[in-house]
Amino acid sequence: MKKSKFTPTQIAKILKEFELGKDAETLSREYGVSKATFYKWRQRYGGMEASELKRIKQLEEENTKLKRMYADLALELDMAKYIIEKKL
Repeated sequence: MKKSKFTPTQIAKILKEFELGKDAETLSREYGVSKATFYKWRQRYGGMEASELKRIKQLEEENTKLKRMYADLALELDMAKYIIEKKL
């Protein structure tokens, strides 16, 4: 998963500026973010505080890690089943 160059605090600040009336295009140019990324942030994190945003980021990272662990274990189980079937 690609690491964002913006911290959750920075994302919250950018979204707050938009809510206060700044134009999306101006913010995109100012912070070097594409408009698509900005709108994706707005859709995903709109109305959240920085602390909530940090927690969501942590949960997403943990979820990714757990999915990877599950995939590894499932692969090991499949290999073990294959080896056991071959021995019989």
